[in-house]
Amino acid sequence: MSTFTTRPEILGTFGVVTSTHWIASAVGMSILEKGGNAFDAAVATGFVLQIVEPHLVGPGGDLPAIIYSKKKNKVEVICAQAPAPAGATIEHYTNEGLKMIPGDGLLATVIPGSFDGWMLMLRDYGRLSVRDVLEPAIHYAENGHPVLPRVSATIAGLADFFEKEWPTSFETWLPGGSAPAPWSNFKNPVLAKTWKRIVSESESKSGREAQIEAARNAFYRGFVAEAIDTYLRKAEVMDASGSHHKGVLSADDMANWQATVEAPVTYDYHGWTVAKTGPWGQGPVLLQSLSLLKGFDLASMDPAGPDFVHTVVEAMKLAYADREVYYGDPDFTVVPLEQLLSDAYAAERRKLITNEASFDLRPGRLSGFEAQYDATMALLEGAKTGAVYEPTMAHLSEKRGDTVHIDVIDSEGNMVSVTPSGGWLQSSPIVPGLGFCLNSRAQMFWLKPGLPSSLAPGKRPRTTLTPSIALHEGRPTLAFGTPGGDQQDQWQLAFFLRYVHHGMNLQEAIDQPLFHTAHFPGSFYPRTRAPGDLTAEANFPAAVLEALRQKGHKLTVADPWTVGRLTAARRDADGLLRAAATPRLMQAYAVGR
Repeated sequence: MSTFTTRPEILGTFGVVTSTHWIASAVGMSILEKGGNAFDAAVATGFVLQIVEPHLVGPGGDLPAIIYSKKKNKVEVICAQAPAPAGATIEHYTNEGLKMIPGDGLLATVIPGSFDGWMLMLRDYGRLSVRDVLEPAIHYAENGHPVLPRVSATIAGLADFFEKEWPTSFETWLPGGSAPAPWSNFKNPVLAKTWKRIVSESESKSGREAQIEAARNAFYRGFVAEAIDTYLRKAEVMDASGSHHKGVLSADDMANWQATVEAPVTYDYHGWTVAKTGPWGQGPVLLQSLSLLKGFDLASMDPAGPDFVHTVVEAMKLAYADREVYYGDPDFTVVPLEQLLSDAYAAERRKLITNEASFDLRPGRLSGFEAQYDATMALLEGAKTGAVYEPTMAHLSEKRGDTVHIDVIDSEGNMVSVTPSGGWLQSSPIVPGLGFCLNSRAQMFWLKPGLPSSLAPGKRPRTTLTPSIALHEGRPTLAFGTPGGDQQDQWQLAFFLRYVHHGMNLQEAIDQPLFHTAHFPGSFYPRTRAPGDLTAEANFPAAVLEALRQKGHKLTVADPWTVGRLTAARRDADGLLRAAATPRLMQAYAVGR
């Protein structure tokens, strides 16, 4: 079908880069121009996003990447979602008087994973040096970059809190005592110095791989880990619980962890095979949604009509409900993915989708998992009726967007879809001497024992980060993703279905009006849910919105062009490359030639 687009779909044969900020996309393209491949470009793009979108991602964060290497000829997952520290026990947190892990501060921190993930990608799949991929980020940290209005507003809103409670953050983000004005040239010279020292230490070794290992050691077993350890031994800071707490992360935790590579979880759908992370992330909910939707004739539905929206939302409610009961780090818990993705299970669950909006949380009750089901439902019922408390500092728990995304494809056919996150400027105080803060990913654990997502040392939190690669008839074809916490797979699902069933190009599919639900418990503090909720952009026709109300949805109409930050890239069988990025927030851009 032909439909309105805000921008052209980018076409070329040399390479395409698309990300959530135009500067980062341009940097990624410059790396391809210099002879780097898709992996080199993704790494450089990721480090620049830490500079230009500091309210959404930082060096202390984490990432999953789904990649296709032409040389290896397979799709893989790079897991740079690091686990909880050795001291992160339920007993310790409850002894601190907590019923829930705060959404910020030092107790919310797990081992920072993204740097090791980027270095693993560079070493094993790229071909450039540490200097090559860090120099653009050093440039923007040292010489400045135009501050996004949203960054300026975020810092201004936190000014009083930073000055009183997190003085190192006040010094970094409000130099001279005031927040940077929108579009002013903002610098982070301390972070630039950190990256310069890592480059210098890497170049004390000869050979590309040895230099990358030296960089990893500098971060996890050298001066960076030492600075973090020194700070955390004494620091006791205010967090969203309304009290001061010390962290539990140590240099030993950092020294004993490395990013890993694993196989993706996949699902076949109408000639496509979609690859996602394992159930330590929420990625399989998209696959479960596809298994349910396989039984509906979506191609015959208007992709912006009420039947399409209703059917997709009701399927997502069921898939996300299963996430709550069954997903967790498979190194610690048995996750029955084979059953959750089976045709038989989908056939039974599909019967629950009617013409009326559902208000109940309805996970499947699988044989052998009854106790886990009952314990999770008891916890979530309590949360629904008010056991989940509101943060004392609500402004600190509001993290709109909460991450970034990158898709890259080069002329050789290498593909990267990566969703870096965490370590945003609202997460925790700046570590003295480093110019960046730690993450708040531990808030995704529960402090109740016996659940797949219960807190435990060495365990990965069940993250919301969920990049995607899809193969068409067995050929790696499409990389896509979005920021947005629990909404990431919801927006990706709508995009993918419209792309598969309705003949749209990438930009057309991205520009379609978007929707999502908060029907299930959120992954972020304070873990609340809104039964029957449906948020839809005002871009939908009024008649569609009214029809959704008539189906019983508790409808919230968002402002036009405010939902989702999708990007996507594709490689055709003949080598033609395509890319697109959302116009929402006026930041994301696709570039290519």
